[in-house]
Amino acid sequence: MGIALLSAERSKDPSTSVGACIVSEDNKILSVGYNGMPIGCSDDEYPWAREGSNLETKYYYVCHAELNAILNYTGTNMKGSKIYTTLFPCNECSKAIIQKGIKEIIYKSDKYAETDAVIASKRMLDSAGIKYRQYKPIQRDIIISL
Repeated sequence: MGIALLSAERSKDPSTSVGACIVSEDNKILSVGYNGMPIGCSDDEYPWAREGSNLETKYYYVCHAELNAILNYTGTNMKGSKIYTTLFPCNECSKAIIQKGIKEIIYKSDKYAETDAVIASKRMLDSAGIKYRQYKPIQRDIIISL
């Protein structure tokens, strides 16, 4: 989870920075991602607003951390892997998680649990047999000074 939290620091989203880290069955890091604009789309040119018309908010433009971690992977197989994410994945990211064969999701926050996107997400994950659980800290502080 520490790598996912560090990755979230790269996000330019002023309201919700999310990070994700995918690890193999033997816990080797395969890929990381954070929520941000697609490559070639400037963070300064696209909106970060949460409210307004669809084209003036971030939702049509931002790639979520989980999807970025999947897209950033340069290997050939994620079957049986786990994804650590700082926020429970939405329905769109869960589709990609299921398709890639990721077997478990470990999440830090589920603050949008009551939204349709997360309810749909959990429904699909349950149908596909993907396990998900909230991260339980091991009670060690890690301090990084920049």
